[in-house]
Amino acid sequence: MFKVFLGLGTNIGDRKSNIELAKKAISDTIGEIQDDSSVYETEAWGVENQENYYNQVICIKTNFYPLQILEKILALEIQLGRIRNQKWEARLIDIDILFFENYIISTDNLTIPHKYIQERNFVLEPLKEINPDFIHPKFRKTISELAKSNLDKSWIKKL
Repeated sequence: MFKVFLGLGTNIGDRKSNIELAKKAISDTIGEIQDDSSVYETEAWGVENQENYYNQVICIKTNFYPLQILEKILALEIQLGRIRNQKWEARLIDIDILFFENYIISTDNLTIPHKYIQERNFVLEPLKEINPDFIHPKFRKTISELAKSNLDKSWIKKL
């Protein structure tokens, strides 16, 4: 079984319900949830003039490989109502693969670890909550160390 960290985000509709529906769908189709952070409310990142996001990080155990997980995530996002038009737009649900064990993977469709982890409070804070000592395989720093040196000044509030 593989240990995988996923980031969940939503800023359209019933955000709490969107997160819960995504977690249920993930546990039904991809893998068992081993741990989950608190839900955090955050300001939009990358594009302004959007509603605030609810974000959460979960850790799952799965038998699937990264590209299989990505395929399943994309199908789940569509099933849950996600429509993709432009980068960083408002969304009903967003599910990102943050880490797959300690692997470094780079393909045309998938980069693991997720390339923006170290730049985003809304990823680092929930990750730090559930696994502060996890070592980023590319930067060779713990999540706590990355959070401490992060330059993201956007606000984040634990709900």
